Amino acid sequence: MGEKGSEMERFAGWVEGLMRDRGYDIDSPRGGGRSRLAEDAGVHRAAVTRLLQRQSMPDLETMRALARVLGVSLRDMLIQSGKVSPEDLPLPGAPRAAAAPAAERAPGGVRVTPAEAADLLGIPDSHRRQFVEMTEMIIAVGGTKPEDPRKTATGR
Repeated sequence: MGEKGSEMERFAGWVEGLMRDRGYDIDSPRGGGRSRLAEDAGVHRAAVTRLLQRQSMPDLETMRALARVLGVSLRDMLIQSGKVSPEDLPLPGAPRAAAAPAAERAPGGVRVTPAEAADLLGIPDSHRRQFVEMTEMIIAVGGTKPEDPRKTATGR
């Protein structure tokens, strides 16, 4: 199993632990924990099943819904999934690296474009263009300039 597989294994195991801690019966054949979690979170049961069977990672909206129901922060959910590192999403008051704002760095301290940030955060295709445009606008208003401007998903 490769690095992505072990990342998925670790994340799914973490979610399973949260589910058990919150009383979702996922161990008995007819426990209904997966269905109940999906219903409580307002997500498709298949998304929960695919995660627990280590077939695919949930998208951002599904992670947001699962985090709410499981009583963890979206930050923790994203970090545990391996999509971002703690340095990418620092806690308020935490020291920041001097090179570039954390929101503009990928793991390893490399600056990223808004389109690359969308990929790192798992922004679904249905929201990608809006995310990229909004992020570009915030960067423009804030006066920050990318060190290595690259073409974004919006074609600009």
